[in-house]
Amino acid sequence: MAEPATSLAPARTQNAPAGALVATRRRRHYTVLTRQDRLLLILMVGVPLTLDVLLIWGPTVASVFFSFTNWSGIGPITGKNLVGFKNYKFLFSGYTLFWPALEHNLIWLAWLAFIATPLGMFFAVLLDREMRGTRIYQSVFFLPVVLSLVVVAFIWELQYAPNDGFINNALGLKGSRLIDWLGNPRINLFSALVATSWRHIGYIMILYLAGLKSVDPSLREAARVDGASEIQTFFNVILPVMAPINVILSILITNNSISEASLVGFGSTIAVVLLIISLGPIVLFLSRTMKSLA
Repeated sequence: MAEPATSLAPARTQNAPAGALVATRRRRHYTVLTRQDRLLLILMVGVPLTLDVLLIWGPTVASVFFSFTNWSGIGPITGKNLVGFKNYKFLFSGYTLFWPALEHNLIWLAWLAFIATPLGMFFAVLLDREMRGTRIYQSVFFLPVVLSLVVVAFIWELQYAPNDGFINNALGLKGSRLIDWLGNPRINLFSALVATSWRHIGYIMILYLAGLKSVDPSLREAARVDGASEIQTFFNVILPVMAPINVILSILITNNSISEASLVGFGSTIAVVLLIISLGPIVLFLSRTMKSLA
């Protein structure tokens, strides 16, 4: 008696190679992103990342390389331009202008950190109370930030002019009593700091005001129920929540540098040294912030 015919299809399925099963599983893989979404993601992430690398990280790495050369900025860089650490040795031992410049940068940093920035934060806290005319005050404080540095310099040059300046006329100073606010080496640094603070305070105020608007109101209500004062609420509740804004402020405050135009190599050496100095408070603040959030 003949045996019934059997189908070989199941046997083929069972004995299918592993590669075919993997290919089948790959075909069944489901993705949420379409091709258009992937293209949009590449444009939104890739373009800013490319600009960041080209405009920020590229010049930074190039400055580190140039600091080991004596290149003047004209012509190609050859092996004769490589000088090793000679620029750094000359900077710390033979360049007499470095230490006064470093002192001025530290004064600048301390002024912005302990005077201008707290004033900007104070104005942001006041404007966060939704007082009458808040929009007008915001526009007034933020107007110097919108103006270009050339316009700001021209405005303060008119304020500080010895003969026709607004400050000397407002104080009633005439003749020998006139004060040369920008020409006197004893006070010109602080005159420049006041002009810088006029622009810096508005920038800090807008950044901090945006951060205050994003704070959950329930946190303030809970602190008020617990009997905390407004000062205690700000330092113990609001300030820790605004850690990202504080990181941005720390980076802005320590963004100080000087330049040297005669030699690109030596100027890059100065920039690298000041970059390392400015990274100190940034790294310290970030480490403390991350520990508090952990």
